[in-house]
Amino acid sequence: MRETHVQPSQLVLPMFIAEGISEPRPIESMPGVVQHTRDTARKAYAEAAALGLGGVMLFGVPEHKDAQGSGALDPDGILNVALADARAEVGDDLPIMSDLCLDEFTDHGHCGVLDAQGRVDNDATLEIYAQMGVVQAESGAHVVGPSGMMDGQVGVVRAALDDSGHDDTVILAYAAKYSSAFYGPFREAVASSLTGDRKAYQQDPANARDAIREVLLDIEEGADIVMVKPALSYLDVIADVRATVNVPVAAYNISGEMAMVEAAAANGWIDRERTIDEIITSIRRAGADIVLTYWAAELAARLDRQS
Repeated sequence: MRETHVQPSQLVLPMFIAEGISEPRPIESMPGVVQHTRDTARKAYAEAAALGLGGVMLFGVPEHKDAQGSGALDPDGILNVALADARAEVGDDLPIMSDLCLDEFTDHGHCGVLDAQGRVDNDATLEIYAQMGVVQAESGAHVVGPSGMMDGQVGVVRAALDDSGHDDTVILAYAAKYSSAFYGPFREAVASSLTGDRKAYQQDPANARDAIREVLLDIEEGADIVMVKPALSYLDVIADVRATVNVPVAAYNISGEMAMVEAAAANGWIDRERTIDEIITSIRRAGADIVLTYWAAELAARLDRQS
């Protein structure tokens, strides 16, 4: 009689691949999550495929950054070589997804390039995003995920992909990405250089109707999948988006949401596995077809044992 089910194919595993390390580097604020080497990442791709996950979302952690985030466009940059590694390892057996944003590559940590006044330059950033989409597709990404919340980002990436012959590359749009306090551990994971905040271009946590407007704009520009991020504090937004659109809806169970559970479980205050199950089920129940979660592989393995 259960109404909502969680299957491995609905889960996507976010992964961090770091440049210049010889062994995995633990992320202190995200127990069980590491910055992978290219070699250990290959093993994780194969495991994800064997578990039947719905994909992996790759983030690059470069050794060197600059104001333009030039490493994002370098075919030999860490994210692009990781995409090539993943495609070589699993081919088309596992959807390979790529974060399309500059924040990991800029020395100021913002999702776009800055103008002379130190503000994010939306239109100049779009030009780079278009190039990033093509480089990532050519490197092996099945799915690109524009996550910077620049106005018009989906449209320019779609046009660039189509013009370069990558018309079958999927766009997973971070359509309603909120300016959230829950991103803290992620910034450790990608060694963020952020100064200031991202309130000028991410969504206000108080706004729900505005999120629907952003989602519809992204679909009009060519998004194949739309995402709400974070998930737990925005279950109402997930439900509203699901009721409004007829494309797949994704939600990102982000680092701070994970860290709270891990910390409480470590203190013996909650049952860890039951809490994980309840959280992911709640995100699915709210309407998400796809859930990005750092627990994806663990949960898929447990579901397999239960079947």
